[in-house]
Amino acid sequence: MGKKRLPISSSATSLVLPSSSLRSRFWFGMKVVISVFVLISLIILCIISSPSGPSSYYLEEGEKMSPTMAPFNGFPKVAFLFLSRQELPLDFLWHAFLQNADANKFSIYVHSKPGFTFDESTTKSSYFYGRQLRESVEVVWGGSSMVEAERLLFKSALEDPANQRFVLLSESCVPLYNFSYTYSYLMSSSKSFINSFVIQNNSRYNPDMYPTILRNKWRKGSQWVTLVRKHAVLVTKDNVIFPVFKKHCKTYLGDNESNQKTQNGSKKEYSCVPDEHYIQTLFSINGLVDEIERRSLTYTLWNQSTSKVEQQGWHPVTFGYAAAGPSLISQIKAIDHFYMETEYRTEECFCNGVHVPCYLFARKFTKPAALRLLTQGVVGSFDPALFFQTSEQ
Repeated sequence: MGKKRLPISSSATSLVLPSSSLRSRFWFGMKVVISVFVLISLIILCIISSPSGPSSYYLEEGEKMSPTMAPFNGFPKVAFLFLSRQELPLDFLWHAFLQNADANKFSIYVHSKPGFTFDESTTKSSYFYGRQLRESVEVVWGGSSMVEAERLLFKSALEDPANQRFVLLSESCVPLYNFSYTYSYLMSSSKSFINSFVIQNNSRYNPDMYPTILRNKWRKGSQWVTLVRKHAVLVTKDNVIFPVFKKHCKTYLGDNESNQKTQNGSKKEYSCVPDEHYIQTLFSINGLVDEIERRSLTYTLWNQSTSKVEQQGWHPVTFGYAAAGPSLISQIKAIDHFYMETEYRTEECFCNGVHVPCYLFARKFTKPAALRLLTQGVVGSFDPALFFQTSEQ
């Protein structure tokens, strides 16, 4: 006769259910903890890998970039930043460019040699009166002082909150269009224009820059950049990358001499040519490639020199009166793409998603060449004879 099974009482049931409930609650809690941990990890990872992360690293301790980068509610200006040896030989051309412009749409800053003043005796254009920087440095070609002068220009222009675009120009630059077109072009894009590319021969890279500047972050390009305000802030607030350039990039010696040794066996100082590498490398390190158009707005025609004195290298072509004809200007204006030789690809020129001419400015133009541009009406209707007559009175 089989054993009788006792009926499961309600009390027995009550003993089983709490154990099952505890296990369910335990696993539910574990899932919550794991989910929260994964979420926090993802947030931390995003912060670390965010392009804005490294940018804030270069600010002074306790300083915030956001107030300076806050949207400007007034009328935005274009700041024209001239890097000059002394006077501005093409000031009369820029006077013609600016004379029909709204004064609320632009500002001018000039870095010249220390002590040089722009007034009636040194410039033909009233637009440049007193526009020299209060602080300037003696610039040596190929040295870090060139970048230091650029940073001073950006720093001075940032004092005016209305300045929203910052165009770095040389004393030999000329505008290719009138002010209205130039202003609309610049303001229609939210990106900076920085010619930046990878180079196969990194002879200018100094290994002593490691680990602050990694070799794979080293970039080259034209020094004539156009920056939006937040990027100009980045350049002026950088207190990590520029000191490395200043320490390890000495006076230019020539690419073929950079890594050779002197007769006594000591290594020569590296000629990094900071003005062709600093801003490009700074943006590369900060992961800002998606925030820039990888081109300069200033056209430069390069010619290879085989002079024994200069050794073999590329040098900008200077345009004189004969060359600065309608054909040259039309050819430059027609350029809407360029080939990046070191990266084996063609770069199309866009501005806010629209296919546009690549260049707004060009260099290097002599004074006679600039006079010819005036007579051709490149920057607007203007009679140079009347201007020079007024200047002499």
